[in-house]
Amino acid sequence: MPSAVASPQANPGTPAADRRWPPIIWAALIGTFAIRACGFAYPFLPYHANNLGFSAQMTGWIVADFGVGGLIGQVGGGWLSDRIGPRATLTYAMATATVTLPVLAQVRSAGGLIVAAFLTGVVYDAARPVITALIDDTFPTKEQQVLVSGWRHFSVNVGAALTGSLGGYLATAAGLPALFWINAVACAAFGLAAVLLLPPYTRRTNPRKTRAGYAHALRDTRMWLLSLASLCALVCAGSVFTALPILMSSDSLDAAAYGWTQVANAAAVLALSPFMTPWLSRRADHDKPMTGLLALSSLLLGAGVGLAGLADSTIGYCVAAAAAVPGEIILFIAAGDLVSRLAPPGAHGRYAGLWGSNLALAVIAAPLLAAWSLSHGGGVVAMWMICGVGALGAVLCWPLHFSIRTTGKYLTP
Repeated sequence: MPSAVASPQANPGTPAADRRWPPIIWAALIGTFAIRACGFAYPFLPYHANNLGFSAQMTGWIVADFGVGGLIGQVGGGWLSDRIGPRATLTYAMATATVTLPVLAQVRSAGGLIVAAFLTGVVYDAARPVITALIDDTFPTKEQQVLVSGWRHFSVNVGAALTGSLGGYLATAAGLPALFWINAVACAAFGLAAVLLLPPYTRRTNPRKTRAGYAHALRDTRMWLLSLASLCALVCAGSVFTALPILMSSDSLDAAAYGWTQVANAAAVLALSPFMTPWLSRRADHDKPMTGLLALSSLLLGAGVGLAGLADSTIGYCVAAAAAVPGEIILFIAAGDLVSRLAPPGAHGRYAGLWGSNLALAVIAAPLLAAWSLSHGGGVVAMWMICGVGALGAVLCWPLHFSIRTTGKYLTP
């Protein structure tokens, strides 16, 4: 498999636990944690817009604009990773974020805020497909790839828990604009680490013969099935962060109560990841694709988050947020395994970017689903809608499984 980075020379017969991760992987995981823990731009953007005196409608447009940028950033980040390599892509993305985040903090006009929000959204999570491709190209076995991806997901969740708690304190102490400046500093540090630690990108084979473009990926029926199944599961997972505040507000629960749900979610991640991630990595080393586990994750997420529709107290919502974690862990690991299996050599970044675009779509769809449910019957309707979406994701894994079995590993460009 052509690699964009230098792969560690590991004996395939050596147990994965005995291999040492190279510095570039540690840098990727630590950088992921840092930019997520200091990723204040998205969760605190609505508060920033409100403080500037914009209406709720305009604030919604600004946040949605940020989401559109994120959708483009996932696809663009994956494409650039395959074209110019992880080092250059991360450097450019983080350098751009270092500029746009302070602008986002300082502009006061609606037009300026919309432009800055869009540009920031493009680079805010652009590192995700890049690091996915980096992990796939660095490690030779599925077990290693899934193990590292699992700990990457762990670092994202712990960072997300810090974002809310630390951001709330800093916003009170230093003001909301300071959060965007801190976010910019974290991105600058990650970009500098990419320059210093990642090797230059080199093409080892003729790219025209080995590299599949987005047109090839869009013709891959299996990728469409994987995206649709993942989108259903991600709508359930994203509800923990986007729909829960809407449901809790309808029960007259304040932001502090919502903060406790994020603590419960992070605590469950801390408790379960050390046990589930190694187990899932061993499962990934088999030849069978993890479609069954992807279906299970969608069912678990639908049932776990669906509990929020029946909750009316902080404790009830905390239980729902924690119950979603097993499905969330399985989802990201199983989907990552399937993306890696479907991607042709040299196209891991593109496929990871396409899959990552479902995250942006889910963040948009989840609050809309919650709001519609509340206006058409309340929490019970929300429960059935979330459970139904999770069940649909599981059903879609059935044709995906048989499609992969029929066509084999990846389609030749």
